Amino acid sequence: MAEYIWQNSSWPELTWDSSALLPILGKARLMQGRLLGGVKRLGFEPGKAAQADILAEEAVKTAAIEGETLNPQMVRSSVARHLGLKTAGLIPATRSVDSLVEVILDAVQKRDKPLSASRLKAWHASLFPTGYSGLHRIRAGQWRGKKPIRVVSGPMGREKIHFEAPPGKAVLHEMKSFLKWWQESRKNTDGILRAGLAHFRFVIIHPFEDGNGRIARTLTDMALAQDEKLDVRYYSLSSQIMEERRGYYGILEKCSKNSGMDVTAWLVWFLECYERAVKRSEKLLERVLVKANFWQEHGQDMLNERQKKTINRMLDAGPGNFEGGLTTRKYAGMNKVSRATAFREISDMTVKKVLRQLTGKGRSVSYDLVWPSGGF
Repeated sequence: MAEYIWQNSSWPELTWDSSALLPILGKARLMQGRLLGGVKRLGFEPGKAAQADILAEEAVKTAAIEGETLNPQMVRSSVARHLGLKTAGLIPATRSVDSLVEVILDAVQKRDKPLSASRLKAWHASLFPTGYSGLHRIRAGQWRGKKPIRVVSGPMGREKIHFEAPPGKAVLHEMKSFLKWWQESRKNTDGILRAGLAHFRFVIIHPFEDGNGRIARTLTDMALAQDEKLDVRYYSLSSQIMEERRGYYGILEKCSKNSGMDVTAWLVWFLECYERAVKRSEKLLERVLVKANFWQEHGQDMLNERQKKTINRMLDAGPGNFEGGLTTRKYAGMNKVSRATAFREISDMTVKKVLRQLTGKGRSVSYDLVWPSGGF
């Protein structure tokens, strides 16, 4: 009996139970429609800001899933530069950070450009610009060689094999089949399901020595962009997968050791993860919209840079999340000014109805923003 799904004679003809998936797919579509409908209210500048936040989070989290820690400020710098936003005050990005952002953008912004072996190899070479993964030299920009690829855990001598990929000699054939399916499935498979199927198939083939998870998630984003006909991402699936990575690896292992070809369990997990990713994004977009509404109301107020900086900190935290409210001491520390100056500038914002005083007297007085009405 086949130990792995790719050893089955029916591979890669995956099957699933449509009756089990339809209710979950319906919920996912409802969430998607609500999100994209709300996005239209953002306007150009807030929309760009939201795109930058989500893309930066996507890059940081897709690397983190593979155990690579990226500097968020460098990622934000790279994203801002690629989207034509201000980069002042941000740390310049390294080549590897820039490359990851470029790969993600290439997949989404050029979603209708044909997916080919050479394009996938270019992505891979871009992810590993030095030709090394950590201390190990890898075949950057090439399919993997004959050496077996296994996912293992545990101490040496007592390793547990979670997954073994098809032999290296099969990769060329497997990828030709995958690329043909990628093109044909766009005409006859639901777009969200197709994204989940593409992710699963690519991970099973494991065509590269390293970086397969990152490219699988990039392909997922590309498939979703094709489904939505948008070159902008307004939610981050990688961020949600990072939150649920134990479940992610668990369901992939379970379905990769399938004696049949049924991947219903994987697609159920994928659709539910997708729904949670969209829900999570709504909160981020809510903050962006609130921020835009706030500055629309107060854009003409005469405020200095310290006041604006403080307001933006409170806006980024969101209603009720600026712990303890704003105090004179916090304002003075945040802006490196005296308490007298802090008190004067806070009082000025109170008069202008930017801030409102909360309960308390003397040194225990705290303030909150006068939050704009209307949400996402």
